[in-house]
Amino acid sequence: MSTTWKEQLSGQIEEELEREIDIFENQIQMRKEDRLDERIFMESRLRRGVYGQRYDNGQRFNGAETQELKFPSSSNGHSLTKGPETVWDAPGMQRIKIPFGGLNTRQMDVLADLAEEYSDGISHITTRQDVQFHFIHIEDTPDLMRRLAAVGITTREACGNSVRNVTACPLAGVCRTQSFDVTPYAKACANFLLGHPDVQDFGRKFKIAFSGCKHEACGVTTMHDMGAIAVTRTVDGKEQRGFELYVGGGLGAVPHKAKLFDEFLPPEELLPTAQAISRVFARLGEKRNRARARVKFLVAKLGIDEFKRLVLEERAQLPEDPRWTADIEEFLNAFDEEPLKPAQALNGADVPAGFDEWYATNVYQQRQDGYVTVTVSLPLGDITSSQLHSLADICRRYVKDTIRTTIEQNIVLRWVSEADLPALYAELQQTGLAESGAGTIVDVTACPGTDTCKLGISSSRGLAAELRQRLGEQSMQMDEAVKDLRIKISGCFNSCGQHHAADIGFFGNSRKINGIPVPHFQVILGGQWKENAGAYGLAMGAVPSKRIPDVVTRLTSRYIEERDKEENFQDFIARLGKREVKAMLDDLTQVPAHSENASFYSDWGDPREFTTGDMGIGECAGEVIPLIQVEMAACEREAFEAQVLLDEEDYEKATHTANSAMLHAAKALVKTQFLDIPEDAQVIQDEFRTRLLDTQLFWDRFAQDKFARYLFRAYEEEVAEYTQEFARQRIEETQLFIEAAYRCFDRMSSD
Repeated sequence: MSTTWKEQLSGQIEEELEREIDIFENQIQMRKEDRLDERIFMESRLRRGVYGQRYDNGQRFNGAETQELKFPSSSNGHSLTKGPETVWDAPGMQRIKIPFGGLNTRQMDVLADLAEEYSDGISHITTRQDVQFHFIHIEDTPDLMRRLAAVGITTREACGNSVRNVTACPLAGVCRTQSFDVTPYAKACANFLLGHPDVQDFGRKFKIAFSGCKHEACGVTTMHDMGAIAVTRTVDGKEQRGFELYVGGGLGAVPHKAKLFDEFLPPEELLPTAQAISRVFARLGEKRNRARARVKFLVAKLGIDEFKRLVLEERAQLPEDPRWTADIEEFLNAFDEEPLKPAQALNGADVPAGFDEWYATNVYQQRQDGYVTVTVSLPLGDITSSQLHSLADICRRYVKDTIRTTIEQNIVLRWVSEADLPALYAELQQTGLAESGAGTIVDVTACPGTDTCKLGISSSRGLAAELRQRLGEQSMQMDEAVKDLRIKISGCFNSCGQHHAADIGFFGNSRKINGIPVPHFQVILGGQWKENAGAYGLAMGAVPSKRIPDVVTRLTSRYIEERDKEENFQDFIARLGKREVKAMLDDLTQVPAHSENASFYSDWGDPREFTTGDMGIGECAGEVIPLIQVEMAACEREAFEAQVLLDEEDYEKATHTANSAMLHAAKALVKTQFLDIPEDAQVIQDEFRTRLLDTQLFWDRFAQDKFARYLFRAYEEEVAEYTQEFARQRIEETQLFIEAAYRCFDRMSSD
C-alpha cells in the first residue's frame, strides 16, 4: 500500500512549516468546495508562492531554441483542458525562496526531482535568487512544499504582501573588495522576519538586500525597500562592523533610489530596526491604492527625515527580543565555510578546448589564495532537471555545499581549488553547462515575459535568447570596451528584468501599424549596474522588437568608435546627449508594411502573428494615418523634450513639460469622442475622467486606474521644490501614461 508524502516525511519537517502546509491543503479543499472566498484564497496562495500564469504563447524558451510545451498532469491525473479561468483550470507558477541564494547538493537534487515530476523539467533562477517552477498544478503544491520543507526550503511569503526573499551578494565571504561577509546577517534577517507578526499587514511587498561593498553591483541595494551595505570603522584601535542602511528604493513602473537612513547601523540594531521599519510601513503605508502602496511612496511622501524619526520612535517602544542578537550570533557561528579540497595552483596544466575563454569570464579569484569561485552560466536562468542533478554531483566532487544562485540568473560554486578547474570545466562541458560570458554583455537578463507572465506584452525571453546568440557569436572578436556592459529586458513596464539599472535596457510594449499590432520594446539608456545600481535609465523611444538587435549593434559600435579614453558607457551616452541618441535610432523605429515584411508582425520565437482577433487592412491603410497617432507621436516628442530639459538641469520646466505631454495624450484620446475639446487643462481632465476613466476604457487590466492617477496628481499637487529626482519620476510617469494611452486606443479601435 503506497503512502502519501505527508506520511513519508512525518517528523522531517519543522513543526510550524508542517502546520502551515496542512492549513493550505485544507484551504485548497475548501476553495474547491466553494466554502472559501476566492479573494481570501488568492491572498493565501500568493503568500505561499503560488501564482497564476498565462498560456496563450504555448512555447517555452530554453537557450536560443523554441520548444513545444507539453503541459504536465498533476499527480491525480488533472490536466489542462481549457483556458485558465480559475486556478483549477490550468497549471500555475510556484516561487521558492532561497535566502541569499544559498543551496546545498541535497536541495539541488530535490529541486531537480520536483521540476521533473510536477513541472516541465526546468528550474528557473530569478533576478532575486529564487527558484521558480512553471506549469504547476495547485493540487500538487502541498506535497511539493512538504518535500522542499524536508530539506530546509520554504515557499512561505515568496509572493504576496510580505517580506520577499532576502538577497545578498553571491560572493559574500570570498569577495576581494568586501568590508565583511554579509551572509550571516542576511540569513538572520530572513529568518527573523519570516512569518513575524509585524510583517503581516503590508499594503504591498517589501524587498531587502545585503551588499558587502559599495562599488560593485552584487547587492544592488539602491533598488530595494531596505538595503544594507557592509561598512567598518575603527574606534580606539578596534575595528567595528556596521551597515550603511538605505530605505525606500524600488524599480517597478517608476523607479526610486533608496535614501540613506543611517551611515553606520551597528549589527545589534539591524533586526530591531528592520522590525521598526516594518511596523511603520504597515501602519502608515497605503492600503487602498496598490499603485502607491510600496514603502518608496511612503518615504517620498513623508521625507526621509520624518520617516527616520518615526522609525526611531517605533524602535524605542519595541519590547526587547532576545532573537535580535541570538539569531545573528547563531548564523555567525554557522557560516564558517570550509573548502572540500586544499588550495592548489593551476600551474599551467593541460586544458580542454574553450577553457581559456571560459576561465576569463566565469572564474573569480577569491580573497583566499588558491581558491576561485566558478560561475555556471544559465541562459535565461533555466537549468533542466538532468543538468541540475549532474551539477549537484559535480559539486559533491569539488566543493563543500558552498553553492549560490545569483541575481543575474546564474549559479556559482565557491571554494574551488584552482588545480581542479580543468577537470571541473570538462565535466561542465559534458552536461552542457560550460558556456562562457558570465557577467558580460552576452549574459543577458530577462523576466519570463509573454512566456508565462500575465502582464507580459512582448517576448523578453525570446529577445534575450536572440541577443545572447548573436553576441555569443561575436564574443571572440568583441572589443573590450563593450564586454562588461549589461543588457536587461522586461516584458512590460514593470522592471522584473531590472531594465532601469542596465547599461542598455528594454521593456516590452506594442504599437498598431495600419490597424495591426506590432511588438515593440522601449529603449532604456543611462542606467548603471555598478555602484549597487548607481543610476537608473530613461526611455528613449519604442522600437519594433525585430529591430532591437540593430539597436544594440548601433549603440555598441558607436561607443567603440567614438568614446574618449577610459570613458564609460553612461558618460558616453550623456556626452552624446538625448537628441543625438534619438536621431541615431530614429530610422529603426519604422515598421514596414505587412505585405513587405510580415516578420515584424510576430514576436521572437513565436511564429504566430502578434494579434488577438481578425486583422483587416483597408485599401488605403498604407497611406492614411489616424489623427490620434499623429497627436500621440507629438506627445512622445514632448516627453522627450522633458528628458532633454532634465539633462539641462531645468527641473521645473522638465516637470511642466512632462505634465503637458500627459495632458495632451489624454486630450488625444478624448478627441476620438469630442473633437472640439478646448485647450483647457481642467476641461481635458474632466472629459478624460468622464469619457475614459469612469467608463473604464482607460483602465489597465492589471494596473486599473494607476496611470490615470499620474495625470490628476500632476495637476493637483503643490510642488515644494523641483528636484532632479522629482522631475525624473514625473517623466517616468508620463512615459507610462503615454504607453497606457496607446493601449487604450488599441482597445477602442478594435471594438
